[in-house]
Amino acid sequence: MTSPDPSPSPGRAARGFASDNQATVHPDVLAALAEVNHGHQPAYGADTTTARLGEIVRRHFGARAEVFPVFNGTGANVVSLQAMSERWSAVICPDSAHVNTDECGAAEKIAGLKLITAPTPDGRLTPELVERYATGFGNIQRAQPSAVSISQSTELGTVYTAAQVADVSAAAHERGMLLHMDGARLANAAASLDLPLSALTTDAGVDVLSFGGTKNGLLMGEAIIVLNPDAVRGTAFLRKAGMQLASKMRYVSAQLVALLEGDLWLRNARHANAMARRLADAARAVPGVEITQPVEANEVFAVIPKDVAERLRERFAFYTWDERTGEVRWVCSFDTTESDVDAFAAALAAELSP
Repeated sequence: MTSPDPSPSPGRAARGFASDNQATVHPDVLAALAEVNHGHQPAYGADTTTARLGEIVRRHFGARAEVFPVFNGTGANVVSLQAMSERWSAVICPDSAHVNTDECGAAEKIAGLKLITAPTPDGRLTPELVERYATGFGNIQRAQPSAVSISQSTELGTVYTAAQVADVSAAAHERGMLLHMDGARLANAAASLDLPLSALTTDAGVDVLSFGGTKNGLLMGEAIIVLNPDAVRGTAFLRKAGMQLASKMRYVSAQLVALLEGDLWLRNARHANAMARRLADAARAVPGVEITQPVEANEVFAVIPKDVAERLRERFAFYTWDERTGEVRWVCSFDTTESDVDAFAAALAAELSP
């Protein structure tokens, strides 16, 4: 993303399409925080709410799944990749991956890992790309590929099918590597494909998952979910050393419980996806708008004239994704309304009318 901060300014509507990070907190999540806000509980994850979260995570992801709540997605990704790697390791990922483009080099600076990026026009790695970039094994001059990292949904709004995840997993495992999934928007992918969370992760051969909550209605909090405990080491220690261990962890865990215990994760994701489809359909009907990626989750990528984007941004927050091409990104959230979408679509049509 190359445009300046699109946060609301005087004269600009407070609601927009910049990021699901800018959305509100779901009322059920706020209620869950209030529910655990009484009495004293052991710190650092020894509380009853975090224990309950572990049970819920195992129900979704399998009996061997281990959950480690953390503060944010960057922390989840860095600690996950550290637990899967050595100091001399390399991680293969798409060139558009969040770990590569939007985390200020944390995987390289903090974890000390080399990122090997593969060009992916639709954001998805393939077994062929894994084979092409998984080289240099045993060569002391080269960082050693230890893991593959994919995002679900991808940074370009596309979704891996369960079979595609399994194919990438097999390609990684055949070469002695592990598979990490940045699941900041995993819920949106599962909702799009109408699949349980396990079908896109545990059953498809993912070893470690960074599970996203903030983009799907939480106040703050994500989770590292180790799906293959045999594949990692030291996750609990790395979380502490990486400054991701919450002392009052019950407040992070309570939010994840609210999201996962019932179907809130699914309802929120389905709604965000539906709003993105509504927005894409409306924008596609406007002459001069080119939708550049399949709309498979809750993000819409489009090319519009630069001057139009600048005028629209005076009223609606959104990012320009690529200044060279004029490609923009519109993100819908669990709290995006049909009125929000329709107002933006009407403004877009008015800007592009002859």
